[in-house]
Amino acid sequence: MKIKCFWEHNGDNTLLYAIDYPGAHTRGENLGIAKQKMPAEIRSFALWSGQPCSAKAIDLEIAEEKTSDLAVCDADSDAIFSAEMLSMNEQEYQRLKALCLRSAADFLRLYRAIPDCERSCLPPRETFYGNRPRTAKEMYEHTKNVNSYYFGEIGVDCDNDNTIVRCREYGFAKLETQPNFLANATFTGSCGEQWSLKKVLRRFIWHDRIHAKAMYRMALKTFATEVLDPFHFMDI
Repeated sequence: MKIKCFWEHNGDNTLLYAIDYPGAHTRGENLGIAKQKMPAEIRSFALWSGQPCSAKAIDLEIAEEKTSDLAVCDADSDAIFSAEMLSMNEQEYQRLKALCLRSAADFLRLYRAIPDCERSCLPPRETFYGNRPRTAKEMYEHTKNVNSYYFGEIGVDCDNDNTIVRCREYGFAKLETQPNFLANATFTGSCGEQWSLKKVLRRFIWHDRIHAKAMYRMALKTFATEVLDPFHFMDI
């Protein structure tokens, strides 16, 4: 089974994205490490999303590449895939929107299942965006609060004033009032980064997955008990 990948890197530090599994990704100190992680990531993502995934060996192909000055080791990214600059049809939009909403709903389910949302065994650590979220509450708030940022980068004015699910639903409702939104226009965002609707859809799922995985692993270590696993991280 061939998986097309987008390779974003800063020196050897690597973010590797599976182009046809929007949000599936790995990180590594070099490309080789990131590639080793990808088959398990694809299988886990496929179990969560319901996308087909052959049980046979997975063959990775680097289809696109970007050299970045960003802290990709902390998942800072400004990549846009070539396919994310093409127009969308209604069927593709509804499929990706459904995945975005499912991701938000599963993130909220995971968060609400954590025994103590303000307890964590993780030590403090600085990242490119400030202190790393350590507790489930901090991870949830951080993940929810990119809503207005992501939608805002494509000209949709919304807020972060409800649950992660309700915020995202409201953003999509505002988006769908705009004429020709399926044309998937490319925007230059607030930091000079290129954005499109299709990129926003992928980024939501990607960002959810980063912090859901961190929350799941933190909870396993902190509470030494079984943890709800809606994203199938146990399979990685």
